[in-house]
Amino acid sequence: MAAYAIVETGAKQYYVELNSILEVEKLKLEDQQKEVCLDRVLFYKDGEKTEIGKPTVEGAQVVCEFLGNTKLKKVISFKFRRRKDSRRKHGHRQEATKLLVKEIKV
Repeated sequence: MAAYAIVETGAKQYYVELNSILEVEKLKLEDQQKEVCLDRVLFYKDGEKTEIGKPTVEGAQVVCEFLGNTKLKKVISFKFRRRKDSRRKHGHRQEATKLLVKEIKV
């Protein structure tokens, strides 16, 4: 079984494996930065070896390659009150950062 980890970024948790692509909330990166290190590793497993963080695994990090910024699918919020001639429609597209997992260091 391949090694995997659970990382936290943007107040959300993600399951990551090597060479997997994940979309996280937009990260503030400096210009021309190609590598991103996610250091909030909550859980790590490699075969029989398992490490659970309290709250994070000490010295563990996930090294990712920056693939670019995108926008996620549009979410529509529609409120309707019957017989009151009241409607409200709002749309929202969350900005995201695409990352390719290159290495899981423990």
